[in-house]
Amino acid sequence: MKIFVAIAFFLIIFSMGSALVYLMKDKGRSNRTVKALAFRVGFSITLFILILLANHFGLIQPTGIR
Repeated sequence: MKIFVAIAFFLIIFSMGSALVYLMKDKGRSNRTVKALAFRVGFSITLFILILLANHFGLIQPTGIR
């Protein structure tokens, strides 16, 4: 599960970086920035839902704040 979360975080960061590159390169003339940011939002929501489901089914255990 830790590897999956790390890969998801990498995809989120990569999507943000590509959106920045598209924003600087295209100067607002194309939809590539919007698509990259939409993928980032989709990855983030999917990761959040999967973490909630993993917690619900006991695949991960909360450690609490100490």
